[in-house]
Amino acid sequence: MSEGQKKTKYSATRRLLLKTKLLKKAGIMLVAEFADKKRERESALNERAPPLKLSGLSVQELQDLCKDLHKKIDIVDEARYDMEIKVGKNDLEIKSLTQKVDEIKGSKKPTLKRVKKSAADALSGAVADTGKMKADFTSGLKKVKKEEEKKEEVTDWRKNVDAMSGMEGRKKLFDAGK
Repeated sequence: MSEGQKKTKYSATRRLLLKTKLLKKAGIMLVAEFADKKRERESALNERAPPLKLSGLSVQELQDLCKDLHKKIDIVDEARYDMEIKVGKNDLEIKSLTQKVDEIKGSKKPTLKRVKKSAADALSGAVADTGKMKADFTSGLKKVKKEEEKKEEVTDWRKNVDAMSGMEGRKKLFDAGK
């Protein structure tokens, strides 16, 4: 067998069967993982914020409970604000470090913008108007005269077969070569 064609160990039906079994197993594992995450989330919420029991509380007890909740909210807001400040500082530090890395690696060449010919003509005209510089781009170039090459006409050899046959035809070719 050639190198391009390799014989597989399993037949197509066997591979399909294995693939479907793997997909089923992966689906079952995915559902189990989602259920575990949901249970973990619920247990974490129950630990951090136990359910409130408001029934049978007096007005004074409800007010105390509200004050405690406000204190907890303030603490959480302060922690969130501190985290936002840390994230902002880290972002600025990351940006400055990436700039330093770019400088160390070497400056990148900026992408060049395409300039329209009419804009270049306008620019050269503006430069010429100032009188400081004359935009003559062809002044430094060498001038070359073009020579015309003589082209022989290519004729169809089948047309003049009778005329070129014999000594007269050879004489014509000899005379044309001079």
